[in-house]
Amino acid sequence: MTQRLHLVFGGDLVDPSGTTFKDVDDIHIVGIFPNYAAAYDAWKAEAQRTVDNAHTRYFIAHLHRLRDEGREASPTEELDD
Repeated sequence: MTQRLHLVFGGDLVDPSGTTFKDVDDIHIVGIFPNYAAAYDAWKAEAQRTVDNAHTRYFIAHLHRLRDEGREASPTEELDD
């Protein structure tokens, strides 16, 4: 069975029209969710909770799209950091 994991995260942005965080050490990780519907509900709750702060924004990252185990790794994925 294929898992379609989604990460919900957010925080204060440098510019509300951009996607650069003011402080990456202060990013709020809401959680990892097993499907888009659950992730959307979590995203919406956080977005509504912070609606009065124009610099705060939350995102949904589709974790299942970041890595396809069936494909050969790119050169950057092979680095041992």
